[in-house]
Amino acid sequence: MSYKVGEKVELIIGRISRLGFTVLINKEVEGLLYKNELFEKLEEGETRAGYIKKVREDGAIDVSLQPIGFKKTLVENEIRILNALKKTEEGFLPFHDKSSPDDIKYGLNMSKKAFKSAIGGLYKNKLIAIEPNNGIRLLSY
Repeated sequence: MSYKVGEKVELIIGRISRLGFTVLINKEVEGLLYKNELFEKLEEGETRAGYIKKVREDGAIDVSLQPIGFKKTLVENEIRILNALKKTEEGFLPFHDKSSPDDIKYGLNMSKKAFKSAIGGLYKNKLIAIEPNNGIRLLSY
């Protein structure tokens, strides 16, 4: 079966290797999910939605857990941050531009770069306030 870049697929998480996790794509073909692109813990045998990232000339397939494309990913990250803010009692998260990449990675399941882009959009749309070296706060909460 041929896959297209950006196509949504079902992934079954396999064994971890030095590069990342082997995955079974749509119960048909093996692919690779790179560990430097993971922002959450995965378990062997777990089923996840994924996206075709690249089909290499040798036929090997690279996959991602995030949709392919900057704008689509940016909107999803903004929604993820808004939802996390709404789940708190005060509408506040202690993440800011001085937070460690690991704190952001494990707290919000995204990279620090993705976090900074997303809060930039939320701030520009007046949905959050940024409290320097303190965190972000949902406005109209």
